[in-house]
Amino acid sequence: MADVRFTRFRKAYGAAEVIPELDLHIPDGSFTVLVGPSGCGKSTLLRSIAGLEEASSGKIEIGGEDVTHSDPSDRGVAMVFQSYALYPHMTVRDNIGFGLKLAGIDKAEVAKRVEEAASVLQLTHLLERKPKALSGGQRQRVAIGRAIVRQPRVFLFDEPLSNLDASLRGQMRVELADLHARIGATMVYVTHDQVEAMTLADQIVVLNGGRIEQVGAPMELYRNPKTPFVAGFIGSPTMNFLEGDAARALGADKIGIRPEHFDLSPDHGQWTGELRHIEHLGSESLCYVDVPLIGQLVVKTEGETTLHRGSVVHLSPKPDQIHRFSLR
Repeated sequence: MADVRFTRFRKAYGAAEVIPELDLHIPDGSFTVLVGPSGCGKSTLLRSIAGLEEASSGKIEIGGEDVTHSDPSDRGVAMVFQSYALYPHMTVRDNIGFGLKLAGIDKAEVAKRVEEAASVLQLTHLLERKPKALSGGQRQRVAIGRAIVRQPRVFLFDEPLSNLDASLRGQMRVELADLHARIGATMVYVTHDQVEAMTLADQIVVLNGGRIEQVGAPMELYRNPKTPFVAGFIGSPTMNFLEGDAARALGADKIGIRPEHFDLSPDHGQWTGELRHIEHLGSESLCYVDVPLIGQLVVKTEGETTLHRGSVVHLSPKPDQIHRFSLR
């Protein structure tokens, strides 16, 4: 295992600067998720750790060793991509061990590492099958197994779950978290999905236009976002934002209120609006309320609601849950 450190790192393609100068520390043994919208630079940072992208300036260290100009094979990292890229004619056993065989590792050692990885990933009973006989989640586990047998210092994941359906993504998130707990390796994971970031990470790095907006634990970013971008990106449904007179009345240029931080009432409240739409989700309901001079606010309530479309409702933000942002 090893930590990863970017120092005054910068990446540009000709005159186009993709990542302005930044500093970032990924602690040893952490599960760090790089999250942000498409084009924010998260995959570029990941590929730079792997040595697949060359730094325009600055330094990258792995375990205290300067690897800025090292070949990918000398960095002690293993990467899992969105595409499984398994050999269809090979068994699971051979797919997992193929890279080790190419590297000239002793057969007995290869067999030992494959068995150990298969045990960790619950693939032992599938070792003699070929990829066509596996589910999408099982194929992704085989791809992870190929990384594990290399015994890297750092695991790199580039949106590995994006090809899976919703139920499999949920299952694989649990399996990845369990894998990290068992082997304790440094893992760096790229996703645009804030749910993956919140459920997997012990450290989240929110990126926007190549710049780091905020770094912190999932609930730290949720409870104390430093910028409107972080506040709007972390959390589902997204935070409600108010500007103008409504915001100034609450003491800021811009305020943010999460959907669950309103009191909703049929007869009294700070603001009055019309219930435009309700999403019944079973354990909770999402109410879309049109408030004059403010706009549409999304309010989350527990369980079912007796309110209906077209109802006049009253809502008040919980005073201790208002996020205030300066636009200066």
